[in-house]
Amino acid sequence: MTHVATIEWKRPVGENFTDQRYSRAHVWLFDGGLEVPASSSPHVVSAPFSIPENVDPEEAFVASLSSCHMLFYLSIAAKRGFVIDVYRDKAEGTLNKDASGRLAITHVALNPRVRYAGVSPDRAAEAAMHHESHELCFIANSVKTVVETRLPQSVDLGT
Repeated sequence: MTHVATIEWKRPVGENFTDQRYSRAHVWLFDGGLEVPASSSPHVVSAPFSIPENVDPEEAFVASLSSCHMLFYLSIAAKRGFVIDVYRDKAEGTLNKDASGRLAITHVALNPRVRYAGVSPDRAAEAAMHHESHELCFIANSVKTVVETRLPQSVDLGT
């Protein structure tokens, strides 16, 4: 099975490239027709050469780990008879130097908050479901970054 994303950057007419003062804005094109405005992170390349409101690769990496984990969690919960109304995760990735001194996302913390309809699992069962989700997530299985799931003491997702 192959997954494809097309990444496209075009130098604006008249923009000097070799002076390093070029826009890092680009587009991610997906097979379903979705176009996502992307850019380098403003933490890596300052504005105006990066576009802070666009998605950057580091954010996308963190989001893909969180999304994969969530999709497995939803499936596991459904199989076990738990009905989920809301799943929200404010995932956080940390950019640091790795053991070889290169910059890398060295840690990702998932912070899932789940609101169940009706019966909810106890803390141990919920933790076990998150552990199983992590074990099944093929994105997490594809990277060497530490991925941690932080469970809340309580959940208030509002209405």
